[in-house]
Amino acid sequence: MERVTAADYHDIAKPADPRLSPDGDRVAFLRREPVDDETTESTVYLADRDGGDPHRLTLAEGTDAEPRWSPSGDRIAFTATRGADDDRQQLWVLPLAGGEARRLTDAVGGVSEIAWSPDGERLAFVQSVTADDREADRDLSVPEEYEPEDHPDPRVVDRTVYRTGQRYVDGRRSHVYVVDADAAVDGATGSDPAAGVERVTDGDADFVAPEWGDAETLYFTEEVGDDPDDSVEIAIRAHDFATGETEAVHETTGWGAALAATGDDRVAFTHAEAERVSMQQTDLRVLDRESGAVTDLTAALDRGVGRAIAPQWGPDDATLYFATPDEGKTALWHVPGDGSAAPERLCRPGTVAGGTVGGDAGAGPGEVTVAFAASEWDHPGDAFVYDAGDDETSRLTDLNAEYLAEREIAEPEEIRVESDGTEIQGWVLAPPGFDPDGDAGNQFPLAVEIHGGPHAMWSTAGTMWHEFQTLAARGYVVFWSNPRGSTGYGEEFMQAIERDWGAVTLADVMAGVETVSERPYVDEANAFVTGGSFGGFMTAWTVGQTDYFRAAVSQRGVYDLTGFYGSTDAAYKLVEGDFDAVPADEPAWLWEQSPTGHADAVDTPTLLIHAEDDTRTPICTAELYHRLLRKNGVDTRFVRYPREGHELSRSGEPAHVVDRIERIARWFDGYSEHHDEPRALDRPDEAGLSAGEGEREADGAGEE
Repeated sequence: MERVTAADYHDIAKPADPRLSPDGDRVAFLRREPVDDETTESTVYLADRDGGDPHRLTLAEGTDAEPRWSPSGDRIAFTATRGADDDRQQLWVLPLAGGEARRLTDAVGGVSEIAWSPDGERLAFVQSVTADDREADRDLSVPEEYEPEDHPDPRVVDRTVYRTGQRYVDGRRSHVYVVDADAAVDGATGSDPAAGVERVTDGDADFVAPEWGDAETLYFTEEVGDDPDDSVEIAIRAHDFATGETEAVHETTGWGAALAATGDDRVAFTHAEAERVSMQQTDLRVLDRESGAVTDLTAALDRGVGRAIAPQWGPDDATLYFATPDEGKTALWHVPGDGSAAPERLCRPGTVAGGTVGGDAGAGPGEVTVAFAASEWDHPGDAFVYDAGDDETSRLTDLNAEYLAEREIAEPEEIRVESDGTEIQGWVLAPPGFDPDGDAGNQFPLAVEIHGGPHAMWSTAGTMWHEFQTLAARGYVVFWSNPRGSTGYGEEFMQAIERDWGAVTLADVMAGVETVSERPYVDEANAFVTGGSFGGFMTAWTVGQTDYFRAAVSQRGVYDLTGFYGSTDAAYKLVEGDFDAVPADEPAWLWEQSPTGHADAVDTPTLLIHAEDDTRTPICTAELYHRLLRKNGVDTRFVRYPREGHELSRSGEPAHVVDRIERIARWFDGYSEHHDEPRALDRPDEAGLSAGEGEREADGAGEE
């Protein structure tokens, strides 16, 4: 058996966005797998609920996303970049009875958030376009001679939030459109490319989250307020295609709102209290448009509505289903849409990455079927179906069977520790093959991982599966936990880091470290620490407070809260919410709450890893922290990844993902007494790194 390596990332496939067919017999999902150092293939696959090998539906050309069944189940819509010389997703429809996929759009702003109308005649979608694009109708169809500029020169900014993800907004606004499901822009029908596309929204505002009620009513949201960029106010709109009128039906607050609607004018939506919104749990509410009544469905549930599975109405149109983080797993709940009973947990299937609820018309909670993608400690992800009637879960895929059959996978152990009177959940992963009896007397170094967020939750799997297994395979005992501030443990637990990210989190992490270090096989004198985003903040904070760790790797971190406040995208609300502060009022205090305020106390060798196009935790605060470490004579190195944003560790270029993990391990190895390696600073840069050694070939042609 081979041990897991960082380079194995190239061999691991993962599922995403599973969608149950209307008849409940099949599940469409995305299969994602790296094909070379720069590219990840994403294609639509179909699995039968009764078993058999899943088969690929779409060509391995470009990147596919958002597979969506038509209401009749005879077609699947999806977005893809196939045939494009850029990354603009376009809308395609594939007939399942046979034939090739047909492209419906040629939109300058790309296509996302697609949704079928209940009668199957139209699809709604969102694209991000400029006023000039709309004026010239390029949002409806791009002229053949059109060549977009790479970026404005000069770039003029007139907004509070002017970049998001890893790109600048550059005057673009998100707008809602619909397109005729029978449209075609590939020349097959000779139709006008713009003829089937209708612009639903317009103006200098952002509209997202299209959701159909009946076949003539489309709901969506608009960011509103005196300055929508600086506001958490969200208006829910309804567009009536029969009259062409758009009506404001309700307002909510939060960091974005998910919608789910019925054909009889009931709209479910998410809500978080506006006051210090980053510290609030998200609730699920329902508006009855006929009566105007709004019902809070989750007031009795001390869990926040999460994004692993979007809120959705069940087949009976009377029950709502939603997901929450729940003590290291994802829980799926059901609740009557009229609020007549409290939410009940339907299932708790692991670490979930998307899912849908279905069943026969009128099916209630005890009769529904749930399709979902999930990972567990022993596999990085597969598609599953849960049958509520039998209370049984069936595995539809085994995407990594061949890979896993040849790898030695270690099983983590759950632990619970006490910190300041609060129970903290964590996990310990020993090197594969570790035997407490047979390895008596042997000791291993400890690698401590701290999650991002800060309001997030880790489990035994998910996006960290490969990194944790790689470090364990290299001879480290890996420890991770969900300290206070994490979601999945209730509102009080999440709010415990109010105005104190550093000290509270560090106390919880160290409580776990001290407990794990009492084990005879853990060498507490050889402990290491790493984390990304908020975990990067905490890694830098930790080495400014203690010399317990022999080396540290801080990734994509926030190092100066004032610099972060001024340079991030909408995440500056974390400073206003979690710290109840702005730099103008408490500059000295925010400095003291920042890792940079304690950089002069750092002696721990610290590697900094950052993405150059990261607009969530911009690289400028890492540059400041790195300079302070250099001037203080600390062993340090700054590794910058071009073309990458904040999702580097999750969806970056495959070579960068591999290189990042290998650099973490190489930095730790150089200071570990259990690894016969010199410091990374003393090694040739390519030593111990595999990324770029050679491209891997794609699987070959598929069929559509």
